[in-house]
Amino acid sequence: MTTANIQHADVVIVGTGHGGAQAAIALRQHGHEGSILMIGRDDAPPYERPPLSKEYLAGDKGFERIMIRPEKFWADKDIALHLGAAVTAIDPAAHRLTLSDGGAVTYRKLIWSGGGDPRRLPVPGAVLPQVFYVRDKSDADAMMQALADGAKRAVVIGGGYIGLEAAAVLRKLGCEVVLVERLPRLLARVAGEELSTFYADEHRRQGVDVRLSTGVHAVLGDDTVTGVRLDTGEEVACDMVVVGIGIVPAVGPLIAAGAAGSNGVDVDFCCRTTLDDIYAIGDCAAHANDFADGAVIRLESVQNAHDMANTVAKAIMGEKETYHALPWFWSNQYDLKLQTAGLSLGFDETMLRGDPESRKFTVVYLKGGKPIAFDCVGTMKDYVQARKLLESGVGKVDPALLADPEVALKDLI
Repeated sequence: MTTANIQHADVVIVGTGHGGAQAAIALRQHGHEGSILMIGRDDAPPYERPPLSKEYLAGDKGFERIMIRPEKFWADKDIALHLGAAVTAIDPAAHRLTLSDGGAVTYRKLIWSGGGDPRRLPVPGAVLPQVFYVRDKSDADAMMQALADGAKRAVVIGGGYIGLEAAAVLRKLGCEVVLVERLPRLLARVAGEELSTFYADEHRRQGVDVRLSTGVHAVLGDDTVTGVRLDTGEEVACDMVVVGIGIVPAVGPLIAAGAAGSNGVDVDFCCRTTLDDIYAIGDCAAHANDFADGAVIRLESVQNAHDMANTVAKAIMGEKETYHALPWFWSNQYDLKLQTAGLSLGFDETMLRGDPESRKFTVVYLKGGKPIAFDCVGTMKDYVQARKLLESGVGKVDPALLADPEVALKDLI
């Protein structure tokens, strides 16, 4: 598609993922008639990132089906796209951006939706071409090409959602998979032991060799990957390595320009940074979250990017409101759908609704007797009602009622 050569826009949006795309859409929806320019590192028009490690990698969805809007939409809404370029510097006093392709753009308002870059594997051999990260379309395309070229043995490094989703797809495609996690359990940073145990058991049942409390010492091979050496000294033969060990917030130019932030970039109640006329949203925005007892956190989710984008669009149009949205997440692995409502940060108790052996159950996270989050595996009804329960601000709930799957969560509000 064509790339705009624009030197000024009323609103410049950096990032063409969910947050950036929704910010542009919301601005038009709220009556913004000025010029809008989106700048993206990707060569492709805005598309969804979560399917990259799921349906897109598996070949179940082509690129057209993961585009956020048809290509024609952006032109119809008079939203310009400058693709294949990154912002390398910001001059906040001059309201000016320097781009990696040599261009420069000035702005009236700037929305930074830069997301993050994959955390790189810091071991020898990690730069070999068959070491993959799943962050953008080119990453997934390269993995698909390796599989098409005959790769059949994979080592997946990282037991978070990206690693688990990639492992599930690779098994579906017939690969032998060894999954390596240096912590004692899967999903250790985001879930309780019940969910960790369930997914470890499920992946093993599906044929994945899950190695916990295990690190990686080196990726082996000269011009091509031949294996991985674990910190135990064992060498695992493989044709490809998939790394999912988190992201590094992509905020370098903002911080260099003077924006406050240590883990990402700090934003206030309506997503403003400490730099005039600059907002930040999505994965890279550190904000005080009402559903984390006001703790300053970053949320890596579509929900967060989407809702922050709406908050910023309203703020730019003079309708300032506090960002207050219940976090939710999802993960597809094999035939299992996990839906999460709320944040389990700081939980001190968990309880089960249903039996994991049935592959349909809910984990309830409590803090001081108050439910703060729900992990729902195959229990859509629980998920829908859990969101309403958490949004209601309910306090302590009778644990016997919470644990009884015959009791509707909506009746506890």
